[in-house]
Amino acid sequence: MVLALTVCGLVVVLVAVALFVFHLRRRLIQRSGGTFDCSLRWDAPEKSDTSGKGWGYGIARYNGDRIEWFRIFSYAPRPRRVLERSAIEVAGRRTPDGEEELALLADQIILACVHRGTRLELAMSEDALTGFLAWLEAAPPGQRVNVA
Repeated sequence: MVLALTVCGLVVVLVAVALFVFHLRRRLIQRSGGTFDCSLRWDAPEKSDTSGKGWGYGIARYNGDRIEWFRIFSYAPRPRRVLERSAIEVAGRRTPDGEEELALLADQIILACVHRGTRLELAMSEDALTGFLAWLEAAPPGQRVNVA
């Protein structure tokens, strides 16, 4: 009986520590500001795939001329993907359809992009999309920006 209670207590403590670390990591990422919730689908198919597969939940952070994308469910202190402003080409935007509506957060807009030859899709709120497009268009003089 004592062993079972000890094991249960240990499991509860480990879960609490894991949740605390997730929360602490998110706060550290957001501490510098310029962050927004952003789901990402890397190597997106050419045609609109509304199956909802391949999406990863994350937080994106502006860092100079780069966007750093961090997975939500990760302990990694470094971004999973880094997108350079000069290499991002916007191919179009659409609303989630089919099973994508269940795979993404509510009221998100999907932005189809190409980054260094790789197709990707970013899903974000309307406000975050406005800020993202403004950030793309605010590139320093001499840099090309392709916004559809």
